[in-house]
Amino acid sequence: MTGTDTAHPAETDPEYSTFQSLDPATGAALSTHPVHDAAQVQAVVQAARVQAAWWRELGFDGRKGELARWRRIIARRMDELATLMARETGKPHGDALLETALAVDHLAWAGSHAEKVLKRRSVAPGLLMVNQAASVEYRPLGVVGVVGPWNYPVFTPMGSIAYALAAGNAVVFKPSEYTPGVGEWLAATFLEAVGRPVLQVVTGFGETGAALCTAGVDKVAFTGSTETGKRVMAACAETLTPVVIEAGGKDALLVDHDAELAEAAEAALWGACANAGQTCAGVERVYVHERVYDAFLDELVTQARQVRAEPGGQVGPITMPKQLDVIRRHIDDAIARGGRALVGGPDAVGERFVQPTVLVDVPEDSAAVQEETFGPTVTVTKVRDMDEAVELANGTRYALGSTVFSKARGMEIAQRLRAGMTSINGIIAFAGVPTLPFGGVGDSGFGRIHGPDGLREFTYPHAIARQRFKPAIALTTFRRTAKEDRQLGKVIRGLHGRGK
Repeated sequence: MTGTDTAHPAETDPEYSTFQSLDPATGAALSTHPVHDAAQVQAVVQAARVQAAWWRELGFDGRKGELARWRRIIARRMDELATLMARETGKPHGDALLETALAVDHLAWAGSHAEKVLKRRSVAPGLLMVNQAASVEYRPLGVVGVVGPWNYPVFTPMGSIAYALAAGNAVVFKPSEYTPGVGEWLAATFLEAVGRPVLQVVTGFGETGAALCTAGVDKVAFTGSTETGKRVMAACAETLTPVVIEAGGKDALLVDHDAELAEAAEAALWGACANAGQTCAGVERVYVHERVYDAFLDELVTQARQVRAEPGGQVGPITMPKQLDVIRRHIDDAIARGGRALVGGPDAVGERFVQPTVLVDVPEDSAAVQEETFGPTVTVTKVRDMDEAVELANGTRYALGSTVFSKARGMEIAQRLRAGMTSINGIIAFAGVPTLPFGGVGDSGFGRIHGPDGLREFTYPHAIARQRFKPAIALTTFRRTAKEDRQLGKVIRGLHGRGK
C-alpha cells in the first residue's frame, strides 16, 4: 500500500499554495505546509548537490559522528516525535514510540557500519589475471530522492534516508501529504545536529513527488502501491534514474500442527490489526493445519474480541479516508462469496475507525485474499498440511513478508516461501534487525533497504585492476601471437576443461 497514492487532504489553500495536515481521528487541522511546485523542487535538488559534495568529503568517520549527533537528538526527543506522529497518523502513542525506537536503531547501525561495508577492499583476480591487484569500493550516488509513506512516516523512510546518508549521499525527502510535519521535524533536527541541510524536505501532493522524480536526483527510493511504483519507474526511465520500489503486500502467516497456538494467534492478531492494519508487511492471510485449525481459531477469536478500534484504544483510525471503501468492499465480497465473519464484519467499518475483523471460508480468488486490504482484517483458512499452506501462501502477485509458526519445521517451511522476508515464531521481526535486508519481489517491488544491501543500494561500485607485473601471456595487445593464443587455450582447458 502507499503513502503517496492518496486523495488530497481536505484543507488546501490554492491562493497561497499551502495545505493542512489533518487529525484522522477528528478531521481537525493540525498544521499548514507549503506545496512545492516543480521549479521549487528542482531548486532544492540543486542546492542538495552542493551539500552532497561537502558531505562526501567528510568521509566515513566524519559522517558517522554527524549521524550520531542526529541520533542522540532523536533519541532524547522521542516523545516529541511520537506525539507528532500519533497526531498526524492517528496511531497509538506507544506504537509511534516503537516505530521511532526502531528507526533510531537502524540509524545507529547504518552510521557505524557504512565504512566496513562500502570501503575499498581487495578481491581475488583469478588465475588468468593473477598479475592484477583487484579492488572495489562503493561510492555515493550524489543526491537521493525519497518518497515516503504515511503509515510508518518515520521508520519506513528512515530505512532509505539513514542508509543513503551513511553511504555519503545528500537526501531530498518528500513525506506523505498526510504526515508532512513528521518529515519537517526530521529535517529540522538533522539541521540542528549537523548545521548543514544535507537532508532537505519538500512537501505537497502527488505532483510534488512526481517533480522529485524528474528533478535530477541520482536515485529515487519510493514506498507506495504497485500501480504508483510503475508510474515512478516510467518517469525515472526518461532520465535512466534508478529506483528502489517498496510496494504493497498480502503477507501470509502459516500455522503448523506443532505451533504454540496462543502465540501464533497473538502474532496473527497483532500483525493484522496493529497500526489499524495499515502495514505493508502486516498479516492479511492465515493458513492453519487442519489438526489445530479449530483450536487456533478459538484462540484468535477470543483475543480479537478484546481489541477495540477507538480514540485512545489499541487500534487507531484509518489514516486515509478513501481506504475505508476498499476495506468495506473486501469484507462485503468475502461475505457474498460464502465467507463468514467470526469477529467484526460489514458493520465493523465506521466513519473513521474499523473494528478487527476475522473472516473464514473465504474463497482464494476473492478480493479479500488476492488484493491488499490495508485494514484490520484477516482471512483464516484450513489446510490439510504445510505443503498446501505454502502453495496458497505463494498464490498471490505480492511477495513481501511472511510468517511461520512451527516448533520443528520452521526453517524448512520458510525456505519454500516466495517472499523477501520471513519471521519464524515471531511477527515482522525481520524489519527490526538492522543487518537484514528489507524488500520484496513480484508486485511487492525490488531493491532493498536496511543492512549491507541497504547501504549498497545507494551507491555505485567502482572497480580497479592494477597491474603488479607483466603477464606471462599478453592478452590485450595486437602483438599477441598465434603461439600465445595456443598457450591461452591450453591454460583454459587445464583450468576449466577437466572432468566429466
